[in-house]
Amino acid sequence: MTGQQPVAVLGGGSFGTAVANLLAENGVPVRQWMRDAAQAESMRVHRENPRYLKGIKLQPGIEPVTDLLATLQACDLVFVALPSSALRSVLAPHAELLRGKCLVSLTKGIEAQSFKLMSQIIEEIAPEARIGVLSGPNLAREIAEHALTATVVASEDEELCQRVQAVLHGRTFRVYASNDRFGVELGGALKNVYAIIAGLAAALGMGENTKSMLITRALAEMTRFAVSQGANPMTFLGLAGVGDLIVTCSSPKSRNYQVGHALGEGLSLDEAVNRLGEVAEGVNTIKVLKAKAQEVQVYMPLVAGLHAILFEGRTLDQVIELLMRAEPKTDVDFISTSGFN
Repeated sequence: MTGQQPVAVLGGGSFGTAVANLLAENGVPVRQWMRDAAQAESMRVHRENPRYLKGIKLQPGIEPVTDLLATLQACDLVFVALPSSALRSVLAPHAELLRGKCLVSLTKGIEAQSFKLMSQIIEEIAPEARIGVLSGPNLAREIAEHALTATVVASEDEELCQRVQAVLHGRTFRVYASNDRFGVELGGALKNVYAIIAGLAAALGMGENTKSMLITRALAEMTRFAVSQGANPMTFLGLAGVGDLIVTCSSPKSRNYQVGHALGEGLSLDEAVNRLGEVAEGVNTIKVLKAKAQEVQVYMPLVAGLHAILFEGRTLDQVIELLMRAEPKTDVDFISTSGFN
């Protein structure tokens, strides 16, 4: 354990708060930093995060703070749970302070212009920091309510993985380790896109067969893309791949699923996002992923289809018809089919 040195959680959203609670339950003092002074004060007084995690009591060991400089000076292990759009602007001014620290990204997103994952942005800002990611089938409210949950910490730095396991592993929260940081993080970012499709299809009354087809074709598609970018295909058989995909594509608690469901009910994209009141990373990811798939020439029909629905005025029926007319290829890309030709 880290003794009594505090651990930092950057971000006042639902996932950051759930992780802060896990740490505090394990006896780790936590500084939870947020930009909004009124939110921090409210959390300090009422011991709850009503906007993002209503009804969940904050552990006594959590101190909501707004001074980022003091937080980073006090903490050697930092969990970064900021929205993808804010991560660079929050961390860059403090690049010098981050040298040698353990920085673990919890954010599942991709930066628009650069196609960088969050840990790659952190690495760019703080090249001498020790960097990892945490990803898996982890709905914040369920973690906070102590539903049995497993996650993956991924880093080439074995000691960092052990340290994260030591502070986070608990009675209802299991932490597995991986050295495929890129694959684990990419799985977390890509599945958000398919969750929107699943929510959309659910609102339109799809059957169980259809749901299963969508999830398995999504897994094939995201694995194909990730491997083209250098990830290990086996990572996608684990918690950060198929595990995260299943929970996000089948749970009404998933933010991206909720956006898709609202679209299926006839709301516009803006209305769907406004109704949610939180960031749904999949909406940002779909644009950058469509462009990247075209650039590297990876076949991603579901991504192209969702892009057509969100930004090109197509309907789900039109897209499904195109998908069903497409030539069936092999079921699983990494199994040789030479015997069937």
